[in-house]
Amino acid sequence: MGQLQAGIIPVTPLQQNCTVMFDLEIRRGVVVDPGGDADVIIQTIEENGITLEAIWLTHGHLDHAGGAMELKERLNIDILGPHEDDRFILDSIEDSAERFGMAGMVRNCTPDRFLTEGETLSFGDHHFDVFHCPGHSPGHVIFFNRLQKFAHVGDVLFHGSVGRTDLPGGDHDTLMASIHDKLFPLGDDVGFICGHGPGGRIGEERRTNPFLRGL
Repeated sequence: MGQLQAGIIPVTPLQQNCTVMFDLEIRRGVVVDPGGDADVIIQTIEENGITLEAIWLTHGHLDHAGGAMELKERLNIDILGPHEDDRFILDSIEDSAERFGMAGMVRNCTPDRFLTEGETLSFGDHHFDVFHCPGHSPGHVIFFNRLQKFAHVGDVLFHGSVGRTDLPGGDHDTLMASIHDKLFPLGDDVGFICGHGPGGRIGEERRTNPFLRGL
Protein backbone atom coordinates (compact mmCIF):
# COMPACT_ATOMS: atom_id res chain seq x y z
CA MET A 1 0.00 0.00 0.00
CA GLY A 2 1.28 3.44 -0.93
CA GLN A 3 1.52 6.28 1.55
CA LEU A 4 -1.54 8.48 1.92
CA GLN A 5 -0.77 12.18 1.53
CA ALA A 6 -2.94 15.27 1.85
CA GLY A 7 -2.17 18.80 0.71
CA ILE A 8 -4.22 21.94 1.23
CA ILE A 9 -4.87 24.60 -1.42
CA PRO A 10 -6.58 27.70 0.06
CA VAL A 11 -9.29 28.85 -2.36
CA THR A 12 -11.78 31.71 -2.71
CA PRO A 13 -11.74 34.93 -0.67
CA LEU A 14 -13.03 32.79 2.23
CA GLN A 15 -9.73 30.83 2.26
CA GLN A 16 -11.39 27.43 2.29
CA ASN A 17 -9.13 24.37 2.63
CA CYS A 18 -9.50 22.67 -0.74
CA THR A 19 -7.74 19.36 -0.06
CA VAL A 20 -5.94 17.04 -2.46
CA MET A 21 -5.65 13.53 -1.02
CA PHE A 22 -3.43 11.21 -3.01
CA ASP A 23 -1.25 8.11 -2.99
CA LEU A 24 2.41 9.07 -2.88
CA GLU A 25 3.55 6.15 -5.03
CA ILE A 26 1.00 6.07 -7.85
CA ARG A 27 0.34 9.86 -7.69
CA ARG A 28 -3.41 9.41 -8.06
CA GLY A 29 -6.08 10.80 -5.76
CA VAL A 30 -9.11 13.01 -5.27
CA VAL A 31 -9.85 16.65 -4.54
CA VAL A 32 -12.13 17.44 -1.61
CA ASP A 33 -14.22 20.62 -1.64
CA PRO A 34 -12.91 22.63 -4.62
CA GLY A 35 -14.75 25.83 -3.73
CA GLY A 36 -13.25 27.85 -6.57
CA ASP A 37 -9.98 28.94 -8.20
CA ALA A 38 -9.91 25.97 -10.58
CA ASP A 39 -6.83 27.35 -12.35
CA VAL A 40 -4.88 27.28 -9.10
CA ILE A 41 -6.04 23.74 -8.28
CA ILE A 42 -5.14 22.40 -11.73
CA GLN A 43 -1.76 24.15 -11.72
CA THR A 44 -0.96 22.65 -8.31
CA ILE A 45 -1.83 19.08 -9.24
CA GLU A 46 0.07 19.35 -12.54
CA GLU A 47 3.16 20.72 -10.83
CA ASN A 48 3.05 17.80 -8.41
CA GLY A 49 2.32 15.16 -11.05
CA ILE A 50 -0.99 14.11 -9.51
CA THR A 51 -3.90 12.64 -11.46
CA LEU A 52 -7.31 13.30 -9.96
CA GLU A 53 -9.88 10.51 -10.12
CA ALA A 54 -12.89 12.30 -8.61
CA ILE A 55 -14.23 15.30 -6.71
CA TRP A 56 -15.58 14.61 -3.21
CA LEU A 57 -17.83 17.18 -1.54
CA THR A 58 -18.44 17.37 2.20
CA HIS A 59 -21.32 19.82 1.78
CA GLY A 60 -22.91 22.31 -0.57
CA HIS A 61 -21.81 25.77 0.58
CA LEU A 62 -20.33 27.96 -2.13
CA ASP A 63 -16.78 28.01 -0.74
CA HIS A 64 -16.71 24.19 -0.78
CA ALA A 65 -18.61 23.33 -3.95
CA GLY A 66 -18.53 26.48 -6.10
CA GLY A 67 -15.63 25.34 -8.29
CA ALA A 68 -16.67 21.72 -8.65
CA MET A 69 -18.51 21.99 -11.97
CA GLU A 70 -15.66 23.79 -13.72
CA LEU A 71 -13.15 21.27 -12.39
CA LYS A 72 -15.38 18.38 -13.46
CA GLU A 73 -15.65 19.73 -16.98
CA ARG A 74 -11.95 20.50 -17.37
CA LEU A 75 -10.68 17.20 -15.93
CA ASN A 76 -13.58 14.94 -16.99
CA ILE A 77 -14.09 13.50 -13.51
CA ASP A 78 -17.20 12.82 -11.42
CA ILE A 79 -18.52 14.80 -8.45
CA LEU A 80 -19.45 12.56 -5.51
CA GLY A 81 -21.39 13.91 -2.55
CA PRO A 82 -22.57 15.41 -0.42
CA HIS A 83 -25.77 13.86 0.99
CA GLU A 84 -28.90 14.69 -1.00
CA ASP A 85 -30.23 16.89 1.81
CA ASP A 86 -27.84 19.59 0.56
CA ARG A 87 -29.36 19.67 -2.92
CA PHE A 88 -31.12 22.99 -2.28
CA ILE A 89 -27.82 24.57 -1.19
CA LEU A 90 -25.99 23.32 -4.29
CA ASP A 91 -28.79 24.73 -6.43
CA SER A 92 -28.42 28.19 -4.87
CA ILE A 93 -24.63 28.67 -4.91
CA GLU A 94 -24.83 31.49 -7.45
CA ASP A 95 -27.47 33.30 -5.41
CA SER A 96 -25.33 32.96 -2.29
CA ALA A 97 -22.33 34.31 -4.20
CA GLU A 98 -24.17 37.58 -4.77
CA ARG A 99 -24.49 38.06 -1.01
CA PHE A 100 -20.83 37.23 -0.35
CA GLY A 101 -19.44 39.47 -3.09
CA MET A 102 -18.38 36.48 -5.20
CA ALA A 103 -20.72 36.85 -8.18
CA GLY A 104 -19.30 35.22 -11.30
CA MET A 105 -16.64 33.34 -9.34
CA VAL A 106 -18.62 30.18 -8.57
CA ARG A 107 -21.38 28.05 -10.10
CA ASN A 108 -24.32 25.96 -8.97
CA CYS A 109 -23.39 22.31 -8.68
CA THR A 110 -25.05 19.08 -9.78
CA PRO A 111 -23.24 16.03 -8.39
CA ASP A 112 -22.98 12.86 -10.42
CA ARG A 113 -24.02 11.00 -7.32
CA PHE A 114 -25.14 11.90 -3.81
CA LEU A 115 -23.69 9.92 -0.89
CA THR A 116 -25.28 8.10 2.03
CA GLU A 117 -23.87 6.95 5.34
CA GLY A 118 -22.30 3.51 5.19
CA GLU A 119 -20.79 3.90 1.74
CA THR A 120 -17.07 3.50 1.13
CA LEU A 121 -15.11 5.64 -1.33
CA SER A 122 -11.59 4.87 -2.45
CA PHE A 123 -8.61 5.71 -4.60
CA GLY A 124 -5.69 3.33 -4.96
CA ASP A 125 -5.61 1.20 -1.81
CA HIS A 126 -7.04 3.97 0.39
CA HIS A 127 -10.61 3.48 1.58
CA PHE A 128 -12.79 6.11 3.27
CA ASP A 129 -16.03 5.46 5.12
CA VAL A 130 -18.79 8.03 4.59
CA PHE A 131 -20.63 9.41 7.63
CA HIS A 132 -23.65 11.73 7.40
CA CYS A 133 -23.01 14.55 9.90
CA PRO A 134 -25.72 17.21 9.60
CA GLY A 135 -25.90 20.42 11.58
CA HIS A 136 -23.66 22.84 9.74
CA SER A 137 -25.74 21.92 6.72
CA PRO A 138 -28.41 19.21 6.40
CA GLY A 139 -26.43 17.07 3.96
CA HIS A 140 -22.91 17.39 5.36
CA VAL A 141 -20.76 14.25 5.19
CA ILE A 142 -17.28 13.40 6.41
CA PHE A 143 -14.70 10.95 5.07
CA PHE A 144 -12.84 8.60 7.44
CA ASN A 145 -9.83 6.40 6.66
CA ARG A 146 -9.87 3.83 9.44
CA LEU A 147 -6.46 2.32 8.67
CA GLN A 148 -4.65 5.66 8.69
CA LYS A 149 -6.77 7.06 11.57
CA PHE A 150 -7.46 10.14 9.49
CA ALA A 151 -10.66 12.06 8.70
CA HIS A 152 -11.72 14.96 6.54
CA VAL A 153 -14.46 16.61 8.58
CA GLY A 154 -15.31 19.62 6.42
CA ASP A 155 -17.02 22.31 8.50
CA VAL A 156 -18.33 20.07 11.28
CA LEU A 157 -15.37 20.55 13.63
CA PHE A 158 -12.46 22.99 13.70
CA HIS A 159 -9.37 23.42 15.84
CA GLY A 160 -10.85 25.19 18.84
CA SER A 161 -14.28 25.73 17.30
CA VAL A 162 -17.22 24.11 15.51
CA GLY A 163 -19.14 24.83 12.33
CA ARG A 164 -21.54 27.75 12.21
CA THR A 165 -25.23 26.93 12.27
CA ASP A 166 -26.83 30.24 11.28
CA LEU A 167 -27.00 29.46 7.54
CA PRO A 168 -30.08 27.90 5.87
CA GLY A 169 -30.59 24.35 7.13
CA GLY A 170 -28.16 24.73 10.01
CA ASP A 171 -29.03 23.58 13.51
CA HIS A 172 -26.76 23.76 16.56
CA ASP A 173 -28.22 20.82 18.48
CA THR A 174 -27.98 18.63 15.39
CA LEU A 175 -24.35 19.65 14.89
CA MET A 176 -23.48 18.81 18.48
CA ALA A 177 -25.16 15.42 18.10
CA SER A 178 -23.12 14.74 14.94
CA ILE A 179 -19.89 15.51 16.76
CA HIS A 180 -20.85 13.41 19.80
CA ASP A 181 -22.36 10.46 17.93
CA LYS A 182 -20.22 10.32 14.78
CA LEU A 183 -16.84 12.02 15.35
CA PHE A 184 -16.04 11.15 18.98
CA PRO A 185 -16.46 7.37 18.43
CA LEU A 186 -13.83 7.45 15.67
CA GLY A 187 -11.20 7.69 18.41
CA ASP A 188 -9.16 10.29 20.25
CA ASP A 189 -6.06 9.46 18.19
CA VAL A 190 -7.72 10.28 14.86
CA GLY A 191 -6.22 13.27 13.09
CA PHE A 192 -8.39 15.49 10.95
CA ILE A 193 -8.33 18.13 8.25
CA CYS A 194 -11.16 20.64 8.34
CA GLY A 195 -12.63 23.19 5.98
CA HIS A 196 -10.90 26.27 7.39
CA GLY A 197 -7.74 26.78 9.41
CA PRO A 198 -5.49 24.12 10.95
CA GLY A 199 -6.63 20.60 11.68
CA GLY A 200 -5.97 18.63 14.82
CA ARG A 201 -6.86 15.46 16.70
CA ILE A 202 -10.31 14.50 17.86
CA GLY A 203 -9.16 13.74 21.39
CA GLU A 204 -7.55 17.13 21.81
CA GLU A 205 -10.73 18.86 20.65
CA ARG A 206 -12.87 16.72 22.92
CA ARG A 207 -10.73 17.80 25.90
CA THR A 208 -9.95 21.44 25.11
CA ASN A 209 -12.43 22.82 22.59
CA PRO A 210 -14.57 25.34 24.51
CA PHE A 211 -17.59 24.65 22.29
CA LEU A 212 -17.55 20.97 23.30
CA ARG A 213 -17.52 21.33 27.07
CA GLY A 214 -20.13 19.11 28.65
CA LEU A 215 -20.87 17.37 25.35
